Amino acid sequence: MRSSSLMSRQMFTFAVIGAVNTGTYYCFYLLFLTYLPYLVAHVAATVLSMVGSFFLNARFTYRTRPTLRKFLLFPLTNAANFLITTAGVYVLVDLMHFSSRFAPLLASLVAIPVTFVVSRRIMLPKAEPARIA
Repeated sequence: MRSSSLMSRQMFTFAVIGAVNTGTYYCFYLLFLTYLPYLVAHVAATVLSMVGSFFLNARFTYRTRPTLRKFLLFPLTNAANFLITTAGVYVLVDLMHFSSRFAPLLASLVAIPVTFVVSRRIMLPKAEPARIA
């Protein structure tokens, strides 16, 4: 498969898995929000959905074997996502008075491209850097 079509397939698959992962995160978030403060609910939902994201991306996006090393490094792919979404949730809820039920969805939109780039570097460490046409 050509590099550009491979990259396109990976971006598409990453986006689909991201949508599934966002749904999983959001379900956990709403569940935890019933008895936890919103930031604690956000952290717990993020951790749980990250595990599923690792295995789905290893299998379908990058078609690579999930190893312990990659699993341990994978949270780094979500570190930027976590920081961006956590700051976004805080700004949207505490400063802009958005609903804590919808703030995570808005905040996650900003973090998606950053997460893809970091994820690809960890899951495919020998891959050539993506070229922007």
